[in-house]
Formats: sequence, structure tokens, C-alpha cells
Amino acid sequence: MKFLSDLGFSDEEIKEIEHETPKTLLNEFIKASKLVTDNIIFIKDLGLTNYKEVVKNYAGIFLMDPSNFQHIFLKYEKEDLIDKIARNVRVIEHL
Repeated sequence: MKFLSDLGFSDEEIKEIEHETPKTLLNEFIKASKLVTDNIIFIKDLGLTNYKEVVKNYAGIFLMDPSNFQHIFLKYEKEDLIDKIARNVRVIEHL
């Protein structure tokens, strides 16, 4: 999953994602690496400092169409959302 290392993930973090993500989801994640990359770049550019934790815990959402993915985050006030996700990544489940 070189594309993740290009996004700032360490080898250890990549191994952790590979270990914790169900195989079928991991296969889709790898196949759709361009889509996943675009969505990760979006949340990084949005300002999420814990984007790696979001990817590790919610890999499936990165398979969404970019416009739908972005809409989930853009419907909230940016600074408030970033703060909430930074304090508790599980907020993602309620977006």
C-alpha cells in the first residue's frame, strides 16, 4: 500500500491498517487507491490532524464517491468539526 506511505503513513501504521481492516474491505481499499487517496487528501487539506486515525478506524468511508464524501464534512462548520474529530474520532460515525 505504497499510496499510503506517499500520504505520510509509516510502515508501522500501514501494517496496523492491514491487520485491522477486514480482508474484503482491504482489497477494495487497495483497488480504489486513487479514490482513497483523493478522499484522504481532502480531509488532510480540511485540517484534520488525526486523519491517520480516521483512516485506520473508518477505512470504508474512503471508498465513497468524492463528492458524497466531501459533502459529509462540508455540511458542518469546519473548525468545530475538526475540533470534535480531534477530541473523539468516533464522531465520524454520526456524520
